[in-house]
Amino acid sequence: MHHVESPEEMFDLGKKIGSQCKPGDQILLTGPLGAGKTLLAQGIGAALGIDEITSPTFVIARKHDGQVPMVHVDLYRLLDSTNPLAAIEDLDLETDADKSVTIIEWASPEYSTLQADRLEITIDRTTDIRQVSIVPIGPRWKNFAV
Repeated sequence: MHHVESPEEMFDLGKKIGSQCKPGDQILLTGPLGAGKTLLAQGIGAALGIDEITSPTFVIARKHDGQVPMVHVDLYRLLDSTNPLAAIEDLDLETDADKSVTIIEWASPEYSTLQADRLEITIDRTTDIRQVSIVPIGPRWKNFAV
């Protein structure tokens, strides 16, 4: 569990995670509105050589070019969809998955079927100090540590 006390610390945590990412990696982010998911994604992107990452809430997915490309997905608008898995399939995330780091905000367990190896990150903001849980899943992340 990581205790994050400021936006700068959330960004820095993202940079530490991003520095260990490589093409084909998938990161699932969960947490309530305002928890810091996009800020964490911005830190990951910064480590990959990507600037100016904004939340893709209204476009659902954005592709960013960097030293390692990144696909940033925000599923918030799909939460109330009658078939969110079909909507995700329509995004065709698999096309760039092996060439990019894919970050999915508002991910839930059913989205984990997209890839067996992944990082599942949960941000709890019930207090001013965010509690960030990072769970590495699969052999790719076996030696991951922040």
